[in-house]
Amino acid sequence: MDALTLARWQFAITTVYHFFFVPITLGLSIAVAIMQTAYYRTGNETYKKMTKFWGKLFLINFAIGVVTGIVQEFQFGMNWSQYARFMGDIFGAPLAVEALLAFFMESTFLGIWIFGWDKISKKFHLASIWLVAIGSNLSAIWILAANSFMQQPVGYAIRNGRAEMTDFFAILTNGHLWVQFPHVFFGAVATAGFLILSVSAYQLFKKGKHEVFTKSFKFGAVYALLGTLLVILVGHNQAQYMIKIQPMKMAAAEALWETENPAAMSLFTFGDEKNRKDVFAIKVPGLLSFLAYNRFDGEVKGIKNLQKEAEEKFGPGDYVPPVAVSYWTFRIMVGAGFLMLLIALLSVIQAFKSKYEFKPIWYKIVFWSMTLPWIANTTGWIFTEIARQPWTVFGLFKTADSVSNTVSTGEVAISLVAYTLIYAILMFIMIGLMMKYAKRNVDEIEKEEKEVDNSILSKA
Repeated sequence: MDALTLARWQFAITTVYHFFFVPITLGLSIAVAIMQTAYYRTGNETYKKMTKFWGKLFLINFAIGVVTGIVQEFQFGMNWSQYARFMGDIFGAPLAVEALLAFFMESTFLGIWIFGWDKISKKFHLASIWLVAIGSNLSAIWILAANSFMQQPVGYAIRNGRAEMTDFFAILTNGHLWVQFPHVFFGAVATAGFLILSVSAYQLFKKGKHEVFTKSFKFGAVYALLGTLLVILVGHNQAQYMIKIQPMKMAAAEALWETENPAAMSLFTFGDEKNRKDVFAIKVPGLLSFLAYNRFDGEVKGIKNLQKEAEEKFGPGDYVPPVAVSYWTFRIMVGAGFLMLLIALLSVIQAFKSKYEFKPIWYKIVFWSMTLPWIANTTGWIFTEIARQPWTVFGLFKTADSVSNTVSTGEVAISLVAYTLIYAILMFIMIGLMMKYAKRNVDEIEKEEKEVDNSILSKA
């Protein structure tokens, strides 16, 4: 393998690791804020216990997420210096704002929330967790603003071989950002909902009924259902936008070799990627046109036609992304999403029945359903980035031109192995800590906290 291939693997691995934690941070921060709001409004101690229990899991995840996220920025200078030279003026601005404004606000008020229990007013303490949730999601917006420029460049001019920002407002109002962020946001809500759902199912199955986890199960079921339903709806909108700005991406997602009108959607395709033709395919007539235009007719351009158009616009070259990877990651993402919708819907129906009794097999299904959001999130991001190839910045800058020209293959290989091992250790620690805490008895946790508080007061 050359340095470019290894650098791509390294960024992909570290990004996928990091994005295990991001959706939990975004979705669980809001969930904890809602739980504390319920405690503030009702005075019900059950909601306070829920807030503290899920808040602790949020903190564990947040700490590991921050550590894994730091490495992403270093890689732009290490492995992708040519990209940093070309994109630095634009990519650096939203990332700087994210660090100085959103992350600063998030981390500051998180500290207040952690240490402020029974030390500051309930109203201010509640406001602090909401500001954490707002800060977390503002961070996502700024980061996605940078990524959206890579998908749809706006507000720039090319000067001296570099992209320079000419309109900051255009970057913030980029159409791609405002179809991408809702998809990420509701995906995070669904991820947090399934985490709450699965841990609650484990507690109820292993330790019997407890008011904290009975309410948590209902909350998680509704939260997961809303998140999954909305991520599917906004995903449809995002797909329609993608056809407008990156038609090759949709053509790769469907292994659509020839332009069709009406266009059929592939349910299952084995293709010959080299010769760009189907070997075996099962398709639904007109369904891809419906996905694209909300009607069962309409032209969707195929890979061969789009390749020809790209050559005329950008010059000779291969402008087709890896079709097999794009096709299957898209289907795994969509399949996981609809399976999540089914499980969340059934969980809501069963949770709100008058008799709250589940069969053991359903507890196990709900527990393992926790993996589905991560599968959907991971394959979704792999599809988003792989299907944009060969571009780093769509239509402006190719991935092959982005890699550092002073870093050897051996150096990238060493850092790839090192980061992969370090991230694996961090992932193992995070999962271990969350599982250890998630298995604990919530009443024992409260008792220990009171003993610690009494010990501190006696020493004071």
